Amino acid sequence: MATRSLFVRAQNIEWNPTRIASFPNLRVLAWQNDILYASRGYALLRAKLDKNASTIDWEPVGRYQPAAWRSITSLSRLPSRLFRDGFHALAALSSGHLVAAVPRAIVTLKPGENEFRVSHRLLRGTRPLHLATTPSNHIFWGEYFDNSRRDEVHIYASTDRGAHWDVAYTFRKGAIRHVHNIVYDEWENCFWVLTGDHGSECCILRASCDFKNVDLVLSGSQQTRSAALIPTRDALYFSSDTPLETNHVYRLDRREDISEVATLNSSSTYGCLVGNAIFFSTMVEPSAIASDRTVGLYGSVDGVDWQCILQRKKDRLPMGLFQYGNAFLPDGKNAAGLLAATMIAVEHGDLETSIWRV
Repeated sequence: MATRSLFVRAQNIEWNPTRIASFPNLRVLAWQNDILYASRGYALLRAKLDKNASTIDWEPVGRYQPAAWRSITSLSRLPSRLFRDGFHALAALSSGHLVAAVPRAIVTLKPGENEFRVSHRLLRGTRPLHLATTPSNHIFWGEYFDNSRRDEVHIYASTDRGAHWDVAYTFRKGAIRHVHNIVYDEWENCFWVLTGDHGSECCILRASCDFKNVDLVLSGSQQTRSAALIPTRDALYFSSDTPLETNHVYRLDRREDISEVATLNSSSTYGCLVGNAIFFSTMVEPSAIASDRTVGLYGSVDGVDWQCILQRKKDRLPMGLFQYGNAFLPDGKNAAGLLAATMIAVEHGDLETSIWRV
């Protein structure tokens, strides 16, 4: 297959990425070193990758058996978008266990098995946005639901590889609306917890790995309303996620000095690290501020010079029903040196995963 580049040249750094492969109806979920996990409906696949790869072969890993009607809707692109079908988050443990979020449930696949089994039914909301793990294979996720009454919000944990779940931490009633993300930081051996959505609910907190100590670091602004954060050795990079103001990428160094490093065209909910390069994607959502109807992918090789290196136009389907335009970026630790992204609700390449050599 001939490769083609949809990237534009940066002002100060010449980006020369090449798309090496694309796969329709495939959503990326997580890296585990040089293994990339992705899903097609309720089937989980994986491929072993490296930056010199000329071909990519996907092998089946396991599947989840949903309700009968979801088995039907997940087979077609538009019904699957309408009903938010498929896998939405994945954690790959060093023990070989896989833990995933599907509509209304957390499911677990044991080594040697091929069918995910429900280990927790969600009582509020349809799914957490992300799953976080520690090197000791403890898993955490935060509740993400509408929460218009601002009830208490829980963070759940499993210390037995996803078999059982207990509440590890609770935000008191009125404290936050919901949890956007929990990110493990290998340099400080801690978690960063991102919450929203308004005023003092917009928090970035540092938590010990057992959640016995949780400290507020930033809060109180739409610019601290974040869903994507990337730890590096010297600093944290996070993007704001607000339809109410112009969005930015921020650098928070290890002394907790903060600086704005990039301006984004709209809200951002996904980020990833490829080698030393940092990437954040933006989405198209209802906003009185952002008139740009393109999904963007922003990157930097040094955290200083940032460029929008890929853009796709939102399709014409109503976003409330058929999802916001977005670019999903995988969680986990990437040792392959490749960029993987899945576009959704865009005019060209809807629900298509592309792999780029950067």
